Amino acid sequence: MAAASISRSLLRRSRCGGGEHHLLLLARGFVTAECHRPVVLHKRGSDILHDPWFNRGTGFSMTERDRLGLRGLLPPNVVSSQQQIDRFMLDMQRLQKYARDGPSDTYPLAKWRILNRLHDRNETMYYKVLIDNIEEHAPIVYTPTVGLVCQNYSGLFRRPRGMYFSAEDRGEMMSMVYNWPADQVDMIVVTDGSRILGLGDLGVHGIGIAIGKLDLYVAAAGINPQRVLPVMIDVGTNNEKLLKDPLYLGLQEHRLEGEEYVAIIDEFMEAVFARWPNVIVQFEDFQSKWAFRLLQRYRKTYRIAGIGVVNAASRTMARMLGNNEVAFESARSQFWIVDAHGLITEERTNIDPDARPFARRKSELGHQGLSEGASLVEVVKKVKPDVILGLSAVGGLFSKEVLEALKDSSSSRPAIFAMSNPTKNAECTPEEAFSILGEKIIFASGSPFSDVDLGNGKIGHSNQGNNIIGLGTLLSGARVISDGMLQAAAERLASYMKEEEVLEGIVYPPISRIRDITKEVAAAVVREAVAEDLAEGYRDMDARELARLSEVEETVEYVQQNMWSPVYPTIVYKKD
Repeated sequence: MAAASISRSLLRRSRCGGGEHHLLLLARGFVTAECHRPVVLHKRGSDILHDPWFNRGTGFSMTERDRLGLRGLLPPNVVSSQQQIDRFMLDMQRLQKYARDGPSDTYPLAKWRILNRLHDRNETMYYKVLIDNIEEHAPIVYTPTVGLVCQNYSGLFRRPRGMYFSAEDRGEMMSMVYNWPADQVDMIVVTDGSRILGLGDLGVHGIGIAIGKLDLYVAAAGINPQRVLPVMIDVGTNNEKLLKDPLYLGLQEHRLEGEEYVAIIDEFMEAVFARWPNVIVQFEDFQSKWAFRLLQRYRKTYRIAGIGVVNAASRTMARMLGNNEVAFESARSQFWIVDAHGLITEERTNIDPDARPFARRKSELGHQGLSEGASLVEVVKKVKPDVILGLSAVGGLFSKEVLEALKDSSSSRPAIFAMSNPTKNAECTPEEAFSILGEKIIFASGSPFSDVDLGNGKIGHSNQGNNIIGLGTLLSGARVISDGMLQAAAERLASYMKEEEVLEGIVYPPISRIRDITKEVAAAVVREAVAEDLAEGYRDMDARELARLSEVEETVEYVQQNMWSPVYPTIVYKKD
C-alpha cells in the first residue's frame, strides 16, 4: 500500500451450511493524504525562495535545485528539516534576549518577533516548529502574547498577512476577494477589532487575533495553511488613543453603527461566499451587541461558528436532562447572570439579547433574598453556586470576598472558570483560588497559568480552555453548524478524559495531545452532521460515502487523511 494513500478494505464473514465464507468488499480509496499532495508551480528560481509557502531554504535537494532552477542560489550543503529546526531553536534561545525592542519589550513578544520572521520566510518550517513545541509556543502565537501583539500591531507590522476590508471599500468587496491568491479557502477568522480579548477596541490592530487563531487551527487541527484567511473588517475605532496616533494603520474615524455597520458585514459575507461557497467563517472578538445579532442573522444561511458560552452551557445541560421543553426550562433556572450593573432580572431595561433568556423572574428572587442589581458577592452568598464563570474582562473580579463566599458552595468541589484574556484580565489567578479555597476546587482559565504547588506533594491544576471546532465542520461539508455538532465536540472532548484525571482536578487533556484529540473530536462532529442529515461531503467524499463510513475507525481514518502536516511537498514546475 502506498504511503500517500490508504484504501479501505472491509472483510465480512458469514456462515452458510456450516462453512465459513469470506466476502472482500473494496471501497473507493481515500484521496491522497493532505500533506503528500504534489504542488504545481508556475515559478522558478528566486521567486520560489521569496515565497514562504514553498520556500524550504537549504532543505531543497540537489535534484529539486536542478528541476526548479535553484542551483547556485543556495549554500551547497543540503540539510534535513530536523536539522533546520534544531538550528532555528538554537538561534531562538540565543537571540530572544537580543530581539527585545528596549526594556519595555517582554521576552514573549521577542519570541513572537522571532517566530514571525520564520513565518515570513518558510511557512512549513514555522508550523513544524509550532507543532513540535506546542506547549511552549501556543501562548506566544495566541493568548496571552497575542494581546501584546494587537496592542502594538502598527509598530510590529512588516509584511501583510490576511485581508483588510474597510468602510471605504463599500461596493468593491465582491471584486476585492479575487485579489486573494488562493482559489480555495476553507476557513476564515474575521474580527472587527471591537473587543479584542479583554483589551477593548483595538481597531485594525485586531487582525492579530485572527492570525493567531488560524495558526492554532493549522497546528492543532491540521487545516491547510494555504487555505486559511485571516480578515479584518475596519469600520473605524472608538479608541481615542488610536484616533490620534499618527502611526495607526487603520481608519481614523469613529465606528460605524446601526444599519451602516450591518450593511458592511452583509457585503463582506456575500462576497466571500460568492467566491468560496463552502468556506467556514468564524467571528472572533466582536462586541456582544453585534456578536449575537450577527450569529442570528447569518447562522441559517452561511457556515459560521460562534455561540454564547452561557447558551452553549445551558443547552448542554438541557440535553443531559432530556432535551425537551421541561429540560430547557430546568437548565435555564440554574444560571444566575451578573454584569457590571449587578444581577440581571426581568426588571432590567435594555438587557443584552444574549442574557435575556436568563434574566431572573421576580417570583424566583423572593426566597433568595436577592433583587435587581445585587452584587456578585451577594449572589454567591445567597445562591451558593457549584460553578462561577468569568467572562468579564475585569482582572481580579473574583476577589477574596467572592472566593471566601464560595466556601459555602453546595458542591463539595466547586469550579472556578476565570476565562477572560489576556492574563492580566483573568478574574482571579489559580494561586488566589487555591490559597483561599484549598485543594478541593477545579480551576480553569482562558490564558495559561502554571500549576500551583500546594505542598505535601499535592498540585493545584490550572486548566486552560479554548475553542477549535472547524475541522469536523469542514470535513462533513455541513452547510450550517448546529448546536448538536457543537455538543458532539464537547462530549467527545469530555470522554477523552480519564476518571482519575478528573478526580485530580484536570478537566482538559494536555495540549501536547491536541492533534490526536482534534482528530477524535472532528470525527464526532462529522458523525453528528451525518446523523442530522446536514453533511454534504468534502472534496471527493460525498454525503452518501460519509454516511457509509463506520462509526469510529473509518471516520477517524478519513479525518486523519485530511489533516495537513508540515511536510515539504513535491514541487512540480509547469510553464504558464
